[in-house]
Amino acid sequence: MTVTVPVPHHAVHYVNRIGWLRAAVLGANDGIVSTASLVVGIAASRADHATILLSGVAALFAGAMSMAAGEYVSVSAQADTENADLAKESAALATQPQTELEELRDIYVERGLDPALAVQVAEQLTAADALAAHARDELGLSEVSTARPVQAALTSAATFSAGAAAPLVAAAISPAEALIPIVAVASLLFLALLGYLGAKAGGGRRLQSVVRVTFWGALAMAVTAGAGSLFGAVL
Repeated sequence: MTVTVPVPHHAVHYVNRIGWLRAAVLGANDGIVSTASLVVGIAASRADHATILLSGVAALFAGAMSMAAGEYVSVSAQADTENADLAKESAALATQPQTELEELRDIYVERGLDPALAVQVAEQLTAADALAAHARDELGLSEVSTARPVQAALTSAATFSAGAAAPLVAAAISPAEALIPIVAVASLLFLALLGYLGAKAGGGRRLQSVVRVTFWGALAMAVTAGAGSLFGAVL
């Protein structure tokens, strides 16, 4: 007889996905919006089809590397700050353990525990893992929120490439005279899909997410198309 083991309640929270989901949505959204805007802008300047596609391919590779580098650097800065605070707490625990214990006790009292119970909780958590207790309850750090630079960089680069490929493929198969409306509509549809999937994965409001990403995507393409048309006419 097969026994089904229930999944622990904490394992199914949406917040457990926040690390990779944020990077994935950012990368895919940026890939679609920036590449579609570039393609539409260059097309509006009356450039030939080959130039438009070459610019789109260049944007894909440059954007993916930029996203990877930007995510890695920014999340590494977050990790450095977290590590500096952990080192500070570790030193404080070694030099003034009683003060740190009282600090932990006061945190639990402020959260609603009876002072006597707060002392017991602080003592037991300190005995189990003092640094982990202070990291979680004083600094607000946890396994869910801990910075992961490599994960963020790889996720953003991969999803940016996937997002950028969508308007690029639309541009490649579009006739020159209809390239702008086809790329614009296709990109908005991809953005709507991204908004839906992102909200579904994160437990958010799907319609609100779809409207949000499509609005900003449409605005970016409109502004870039206007700039391309203006400068194309001047040149």
